Amino acid sequence: MTSGEVLLVAVLALPALGALAVAATPHDRGARVLGTVVAALTLVAAVALLAARDAGWSAYLPDGTAGAVLPWHTVDLSWVPGLDLRFHLGVDGISWPLVVLTALLTLLCCGYSLWRVPTGGSGKALVALLLVVEVGILGTFLALDLVLFFLFFEVVLLPMYAIIVGWGGDSADLAAVDARRRAARKFALYTLFGSVLLLVGVYVVVAAAGTADIVALTGGTGLSRTTQLTAFTLFAVAFAVKSPLWPLHSWLPDAHTQAPTVGSVLLAGVLLKMGTYGLIRVAVGVAPEGARWAAPVLGVLAVAAILVGSLVCLAQTELKRLIAYSSVGHMGFVLLGIATLTATGIQAALIGNVAHGIITGLLFFLAGAIKDRTHTGALSELSGLRETAPRLSGLLAFAAVASLGLPGLAGFWGEAFAVVAAIQVGGALWTTLAVLAALGGALTAAYLLRLLRRVTHGRPTPTVSGLGPGIAGAELAAWVPLVLLTLAVGLAPTLVLGVAEAPVAALVGVLP
Repeated sequence: MTSGEVLLVAVLALPALGALAVAATPHDRGARVLGTVVAALTLVAAVALLAARDAGWSAYLPDGTAGAVLPWHTVDLSWVPGLDLRFHLGVDGISWPLVVLTALLTLLCCGYSLWRVPTGGSGKALVALLLVVEVGILGTFLALDLVLFFLFFEVVLLPMYAIIVGWGGDSADLAAVDARRRAARKFALYTLFGSVLLLVGVYVVVAAAGTADIVALTGGTGLSRTTQLTAFTLFAVAFAVKSPLWPLHSWLPDAHTQAPTVGSVLLAGVLLKMGTYGLIRVAVGVAPEGARWAAPVLGVLAVAAILVGSLVCLAQTELKRLIAYSSVGHMGFVLLGIATLTATGIQAALIGNVAHGIITGLLFFLAGAIKDRTHTGALSELSGLRETAPRLSGLLAFAAVASLGLPGLAGFWGEAFAVVAAIQVGGALWTTLAVLAALGGALTAAYLLRLLRRVTHGRPTPTVSGLGPGIAGAELAAWVPLVLLTLAVGLAPTLVLGVAEAPVAALVGVLP
């Protein structure tokens, strides 16, 4: 095996074996340390996937080989010969930034658990579940076989359900336990609904084409127009549930509100990206005629998500619910970029995915820290934070300003490029959608500035007046990398766009 193939296997094998080792370790503290070390090694392997290839930063393949999907590294092994199923993994410039983001956020969550374990269960069980979630998310981004993609897509469900039920909520009283169980059940039921549609879509494609190989299927090879329209509809709804996209988003606020801090970070940071990534790689790639047919509807739904998400955020009175609803609007910008079916739009979706993962992960870390200190998330009870905890207040202000899309920070590029892509498509519909999306961006600024006014300004409330200015070292270790990445991606978007440019062009090149 080449070094790239070894790294590709290691990215999945390390957290999988690590989860087993953590569960088998008798001492809780030692198990959490082991899980953090495994997560760090996984991040190293994920980053090294780029260094192990022979091409330059923005080159695709040195020999210029044509094709719609050309991974840097692949592992393709026979898995179930009787059913012609293959264990086919691969990574390219579309999936690699999300692989690194997943590995980074998992490491930060495992490291955070060394300092604080939420009430409800053992720390080692939580870390083991975090590593299992990482396996499912990484496998989804690396799978190049539809059946394998579906299986990894499903791996995430049960451990995330267990994290919400076992460590979520604010207390151990019966009402709190019931609330987090309801949120977890809602998450599971919505996800299962999407999974059924995804499974049916996979069956439709495999039965019609005779193969589950995503590389061979990209461009709609072997699929009639009717099959592509049917498959795209099934895929689009399934991925809309996971993202989640309006109007299939109602599970998200409850899950975020009840999940522990590390659960919210992974849920918002990378689990939602499984849906938007699947929309690009599977739905658009495998059923391009269906994507072209549904593009106007997707654009309308995307702008509706942007506007509805922003308006709902303006009415929120709870910190974590506001951040959760903000994801609906941000994912709307991602969907708008995908709906344009242009290179600019898909690039906007990719960098929007990464930026949202970084910034919203930071926001949920900060929201968790505020809630741990004050034991409340009500905005009316959190005013005056800058007077008693200026460092925490400053970090919250930085994350909020990044989330509203200030130029020079990571959140700017995805939203701006999505609007530009809609204008480039032209016509009355897409121009109107671009204007409305820009209005939604203004509403985003409004609700985030309202958040800062309610929380950081004013006279300190009793719940805030007793806070000290200090921040734990473990908290800084989890937050600083996300702050630096927000600046780095904002100032040098080529960190994401450079590796994605050629594979996006190849994908757009096979669209009708």
